[in-house]
Amino acid sequence: MRKIGFGSLQKRLLMGLAVTWLLVVVLVLGMAWQLGNSMVKATNMAHLRYESTLLADEVTEQIDVRFDALRRLSKQLDADTSRDSMRTMLRRNEALMAWFEGVVIADAEGKIIADWPHVEGREGLDTAPLEYFRMLRGTQTPYVSEPFVGRASGIPMVLVSVPRSNPNGEFNGFVGGIVSLHSGGLFDRLARVRLGEDGYAGVATSSGKILYHPNRDLIMTQVPDADFNPWLSLALDGWEGEAVGSLLNGQLGFQSYRQVWPADWIVGLYLPNDQAQEPLSGFLHRLWWLGIALTVLMLPVLWLLLRRMLSPLKHLAKQIGEVGRAERERVKLGTNMQELQHVANTFNRVEDERQVLLTNLQEREAFLDSVLNATPQGMFVANFDGHITYMNPALLGMLGIQSHLPMKAWLHQIHPDDRDGAMDMWHHSLKSGSDYVRQLRFVRHDGETLWLDVHARVVMLSQGGHSLGLVGVVKDITERRELEALQRWEAEHDPLTGLLNRRGFERRLDEAFADFQKTSTPSALLLFDLDHFKPINDEGGHALGDEMLRRIAQVVAWEVRRSDHVARQGGDEFGVLLPSCTLSQARRIAEALRNSVGEISVDYEGKEYSVTLSIGVTTFHEDDGGTDDAVARADAGSYTAKDKGRNGVVINLRDEHVDDAIAHFD
Repeated sequence: MRKIGFGSLQKRLLMGLAVTWLLVVVLVLGMAWQLGNSMVKATNMAHLRYESTLLADEVTEQIDVRFDALRRLSKQLDADTSRDSMRTMLRRNEALMAWFEGVVIADAEGKIIADWPHVEGREGLDTAPLEYFRMLRGTQTPYVSEPFVGRASGIPMVLVSVPRSNPNGEFNGFVGGIVSLHSGGLFDRLARVRLGEDGYAGVATSSGKILYHPNRDLIMTQVPDADFNPWLSLALDGWEGEAVGSLLNGQLGFQSYRQVWPADWIVGLYLPNDQAQEPLSGFLHRLWWLGIALTVLMLPVLWLLLRRMLSPLKHLAKQIGEVGRAERERVKLGTNMQELQHVANTFNRVEDERQVLLTNLQEREAFLDSVLNATPQGMFVANFDGHITYMNPALLGMLGIQSHLPMKAWLHQIHPDDRDGAMDMWHHSLKSGSDYVRQLRFVRHDGETLWLDVHARVVMLSQGGHSLGLVGVVKDITERRELEALQRWEAEHDPLTGLLNRRGFERRLDEAFADFQKTSTPSALLLFDLDHFKPINDEGGHALGDEMLRRIAQVVAWEVRRSDHVARQGGDEFGVLLPSCTLSQARRIAEALRNSVGEISVDYEGKEYSVTLSIGVTTFHEDDGGTDDAVARADAGSYTAKDKGRNGVVINLRDEHVDDAIAHFD
């Protein structure tokens, strides 16, 4: 082998390249298929183009001949020709029956005044409402009607018509010839077309009604819609050309369309794709089986050659496996192949380096385990499959779980409202390599709910930029979240009554007004202060006044709906926001508040004190520039209630006068 130049593994493997001839065969077959397919398509498209042009010309000629015959007949008719003369003239033109099933003559109003051969009930027929009469009268050009079924014969027909004119050039009726779609001679040429076993020709009107088809059951039916065959839809709009699309039977086929302009018809030729490609498919099929047979014959020879060529590689693989199982320290080959010797030497050098790195890695892992176990901060490690592979003792203690607990088990302890968002963010970080930053709630087995701040980052190698996984830090922020929630509540609530303060009330007003602008959701606003409240503070002191304010706050909160917002805006000023509330509902709630607060009293030194409410009611209006407009209306309503004697409810809308909306006063 060395004498003939096969001393290297690379040269020996060249012998195995003989198998590539199979790929060449496949490639040749593929190219032959593509080229043959293109040639089949081009040839059949050219044939269909030629045939469709001939057929369209033939049908056009048939239509033109009939137009000419009717024009000649029309010229023989004078404007004052009597009906009897017309009938006689039609009988003299018996030759027209070779082209028509019947001939009719109509006057300027569309009534049939003569026909041949005579059919009972045809004379006197009014065609004025029919589309072909309107077209003839409007255009005064020859016209072919939409197909119809003969009353007596039950055969589909069309009416070929030419207009008649008087000496002044004005429309004076028409002469029409009835043509049978089955036996009228229009489509004799189409019936003789041969496009193999399944190819066929067809004719349709521009409105989409089939005039000719080998399957007579389809005549007078509508063509498929544009979704099924867009090329036919284009042809109905006047397009001519060739394309590949679906046929009526659902097969893919070649199509060619030509226009018959005098009749506004379309001639279509159709050839199934399978039929066109059948000769090419048969040739390639035989060629493929020849290639398979040659391959089977060559397999034993190639197997023997590869076995002999790869035996040194098998010996190398066996020694590498022994090194991996620690049965030997190095590989040693008894071959003179330069490439295999180079691989063996490289493997031995890498194995020596691996042993050194393995020793260092074990030392680092021991150090890292000590650090993670000793740190008070919760930490975890996850792989890129999304599974957490390690949690340090601090994190296990924080969550109250055991290290052997499966990840699926403790994932269900994440609060249901936070679980889906947390998992979506986790999968996004795994996919994109971005940091995972999330705050979520975790319910321990003892029922305690923790707020956790989780921050995980992808760990990248300093060389090569490869990632190892994610390392995360978990902080318990429960106390901080509770403090923030308390601060938010205190910022928007009145400490005396527990109701919303002015700041909290204004924020909810803005939200309700935004909903009104977006969705026209109605909302009502009630503003009131306390009548006769000053004597309570002056005579009983602020402690008595505070007690009265607390009682009023409780009653108001009790009377309104759970979805409503009640606020003490300062002093004895109160506000109630009623989201999704109509004006009639707001009126009832305001009356209920007025009555309930009127029943509240406090005692001081034997004297009983009570208050009443002067309530202003309004709703948002589409012309409001902001909540200030609604607040001003409600406030004005409250002042009006006071001016009218207090203890009352005033409805103050944007389009009404305050005085016209007084609801009640005691």
